[in-house]
Amino acid sequence: MRAVHARLRSALRLTLESGDMAVDDLLLYCRGFCAALDGHHRGEDRTLFPAIAAAHPELRPVLRSLEQDHSMIAYLLGGLQAAVDRSAGPEEVRRHLEGVGAIMENHFRYEERKLLTVLESLDLHVTPEEALGPL
Repeated sequence: MRAVHARLRSALRLTLESGDMAVDDLLLYCRGFCAALDGHHRGEDRTLFPAIAAAHPELRPVLRSLEQDHSMIAYLLGGLQAAVDRSAGPEEVRRHLEGVGAIMENHFRYEERKLLTVLESLDLHVTPEEALGPL
């Protein structure tokens, strides 16, 4: 999980730092970042979180909170995607990215604090891509 989060943080940082590149390139980076983050959360919701809930029912409130974060981040990604689709200017895209990044960072820190030790002992027989998304 930590490695996936690090890659997503790096992708966001690279996208935010791409201010000098052409708008089309910036939009391409945004599309890739959106797809990666959304895929990560879909993998967790579909595979990882149900396995954690089954093995650790006491964590269900934490998992519900994380799923709510996923929903909020998906909404923000939708706004970013809409800006990308209409070829918004770099400043508008950057504002969307910064908003997503702020929520994403809080979410990742909470998720790591609550779940990393659980993941070390979780008996899960799926590929990392199934559990954490295609990164």
